Amino acid sequence: MAALTMNPKAEMVERFLDFAARGDKEKVTSMISNSSFLINQSGEKGWTALMLAARNGHFEVVKTLLAKGCDTSPVNKSEQTAYDIARFWGHKHIATLLCRGQDGDPHRVLPDMHSDGENLYFNHEFLDRLSERRTDSTWLAAKQRAPDTVFLLFYSLNPLVTSEPLKEDGRGDCSYQLSRLRRPSVEPLLGHPNTTLIFLGVEKPRTCAPNTAMDDGEDDGLTAWFALSTEEDPTELVKFPDPQCAFLQAPMPGLLKLSDNEAGVVAQARAVLAWHSRYSFCPTCGSGTRVDDGGHKRTCLREGCRSLRGIHNTCYPRVDPVAIMLVIHPEGNQCLLGRKKVFPAGMFSCLAGFIEPGETVEEGVRREVWEESGVRVGPVRYVTSQPWPMPSSLMIGCHAVALTTAINVDENEIEEARWFTRQQVIDATVKAKHAVFSLPPRQAIAHYLIKHWIGMQANL
Repeated sequence: MAALTMNPKAEMVERFLDFAARGDKEKVTSMISNSSFLINQSGEKGWTALMLAARNGHFEVVKTLLAKGCDTSPVNKSEQTAYDIARFWGHKHIATLLCRGQDGDPHRVLPDMHSDGENLYFNHEFLDRLSERRTDSTWLAAKQRAPDTVFLLFYSLNPLVTSEPLKEDGRGDCSYQLSRLRRPSVEPLLGHPNTTLIFLGVEKPRTCAPNTAMDDGEDDGLTAWFALSTEEDPTELVKFPDPQCAFLQAPMPGLLKLSDNEAGVVAQARAVLAWHSRYSFCPTCGSGTRVDDGGHKRTCLREGCRSLRGIHNTCYPRVDPVAIMLVIHPEGNQCLLGRKKVFPAGMFSCLAGFIEPGETVEEGVRREVWEESGVRVGPVRYVTSQPWPMPSSLMIGCHAVALTTAINVDENEIEEARWFTRQQVIDATVKAKHAVFSLPPRQAIAHYLIKHWIGMQANL
């Protein structure tokens, strides 16, 4: 069989890409001068000369390609732009150059900026989860007997709370406190067949060295927290320590009125308990299941079930990834917000949607924005994340740059979508009474994404 030969044009493209990958500025410049079509040509797996130069840290070649009008927006088969590649491989000087780009480069509206999303509501890790102790049934049993152990009681996924007078704390208000029960109060529910008990962790900081033997859970100095859930009204069985105790009647907005530390505990407890409420039977074979690992696993009771072999997401608490994104206008001075019919009057928020199986976060963002608003999105930048225990989502917050601006709303998804100017958004943040619309509450990641955009020191 005759050897396969490459046509002259394809051979020229391959040589051009090879020079870019090697950092040969002179050869790259010469070839562009003689054959300008080469500048945006791609080779195997969609890699352009700009991507290859960015991958290998060839600053001068990148600079030359940009000066010659190279397009920075193409993506390879891994959905990476040249900017994404430079950032991934740690070539910050090249990433900065690509971020500035040219006037038409959508990356220019997504500058690097530190995110302090760890301070978001529901994000506080008040407890050390001490996951290595979940399989230690002796230690867990001892902790359940310890006099200082805290039990949080949930009824139909609503926590028992104590009302507090409304108070200002500088960041908002806190009008509820979790009722921290002790064993005598919940004794009638422990071991009850309709009760679910999960181990949440121990209070930080640990009072003993990590390698210290802790055979006696009652005397190790660690204060453990458990969540206790029942689907039957427990008011006749449980001894409430405070006459003001009551179960929240609805998760929203009640769960947004806890302290930051307690909100973090509820984010874990409610999400795991919600999973238990849906997985009392094995999703693989339909048999009954038992609770293991301190409430962080369910094991099928039928011998031979496939779920007993290997790792299955039906055996462990589920987390559902949700992309939530602030879409920024190509000119950088407006953002796209939408509203659902269930929102309070006048409130607009970021677009959001579940990430589908086999889909990246970036593609999930692009698909959801297109489906809900008809706007095409290019560059996507991760900002921060937030657990959202309604019932068990992980909100993955992103900024994204629009490639188109015409809006065509899918009314099955949202009621309305609009472009808002930066000044209108600032007014909604600091002059709420006089603004043309309102923002989500400060506890929501959407609020943070919007304020984060306002604070960007970019050419907006």
